[in-house]
Amino acid sequence: MTTGTLTRRFSQRLRKLSAEYAPTERRPLGGYVAELAGYGVLLAALAGAARLTGRRLPDRVGPADLALLTVATHKLARLIAKDSVTSPLRAPFTRFKEPIGHGEVMEEVRDHQVVRHAVGELLTCPFCLGVWVCTALAGGLVLAPRATRMVMTGAAAVTGSDFLQFAYTAAQRAAEPPEQS
Repeated sequence: MTTGTLTRRFSQRLRKLSAEYAPTERRPLGGYVAELAGYGVLLAALAGAARLTGRRLPDRVGPADLALLTVATHKLARLIAKDSVTSPLRAPFTRFKEPIGHGEVMEEVRDHQVVRHAVGELLTCPFCLGVWVCTALAGGLVLAPRATRMVMTGAAAVTGSDFLQFAYTAAQRAAEPPEQS
């Protein structure tokens, strides 16, 4: 059986499964398969790089690294998914809808082809991106711990700064005299 035949059969089966899965709504299952494959490639690349460099997984992740990983994952996923400045990265897969304040934008997924749609969904969802970002950072902790901790520290500091900006704005508003009608 040729690769082309296998690909056609897989595509036909995926289309049938997609129709059965969501008969009244178009869901990009083929795109999700591509994303899952991409995630598998990321994991394999990290494992291969660790093996080539002789790095081993740690027995455990310490509380400080876990806290740093958590905050950095949150910030980097949000930057990728919502920040105005990173919109050129999302533009091939999304369409601008509206600003949502504090340098963030709301975007709609382009509904063209299956993979493009699935990637658009991934790139506009900070929750979905969190898995990918965390995996990359965790891999970085194994392969290049000093550099990765520096990146995570920067992302954590920006997160702290964001919360201080919101607190400052709230304090300013609380200190203003009430408006008179």
